[in-house]
Amino acid sequence: MFGIRLAVSMLLTVAFLPTLAAAQYSNDAGQYVILSAQYGTERNHVDVTNRLKELAQRDRVFRMGNSTFGVDPDHGQVKALRIYARGADGRERMFEYREGSTVDGSQFRGWDRGEWGQEGWSGRWEGGSTNEGNYNGGDARDAGQYVILSAQYGTERNHVDVTDRLKKLARQDRTFYMNNNTFGVDPDRGRTKVLRIYTRGPDGRQRTFEYWEGSTVDGSQFSSWGRGEWANERWNGRW
Repeated sequence: MFGIRLAVSMLLTVAFLPTLAAAQYSNDAGQYVILSAQYGTERNHVDVTNRLKELAQRDRVFRMGNSTFGVDPDHGQVKALRIYARGADGRERMFEYREGSTVDGSQFRGWDRGEWGQEGWSGRWEGGSTNEGNYNGGDARDAGQYVILSAQYGTERNHVDVTDRLKKLARQDRTFYMNNNTFGVDPDRGRTKVLRIYTRGPDGRQRTFEYWEGSTVDGSQFSSWGRGEWANERWNGRW
């Protein structure tokens, strides 16, 4: 009897392995491979690649600041985390997160497995608006992989469409702090609200990004964020 139970258990384990492997890969299968992570300012910054690996193994999303990396490389100045990565097309791209903002690792390949930071990187701090070092400014900042379908703010019982307002905010800033004042409405007084951004990924599947009232929204992972070329497709309307 023991032998039969053992055989059945082994068969079930083997049967579930592909599913488990697929799930693990899908949760860790962003399109950008990290080359290096630097924290600080242009004049003073430090390599935090190994520290970022430790953080990635614990959380996919985390809020970032001096205490996160245990160092303040330029006292009195606002710092930034710059993640240098290579896309599927072979081009390098820089992702910038200002001190106090939220980092989401879903767009980086092998994020929580730490299978990155082992390739060559130019070593330059440049990025963003400059074209040096193969970091294409305007295009890179607006080349996220998720297309926004709709943006809703509130609670499950009371929420409002803020898609048009989000487009205006996106044209002004790639990153912004979000609360009731941001959208000029409190759809459910006395309750903690949330911004839900409904998107479609490169695989065609829909995904929801959720930002609680008082958190920071980073538009770098959304396609055409600053240009507002989104929310032109159908969305199912469900909270």
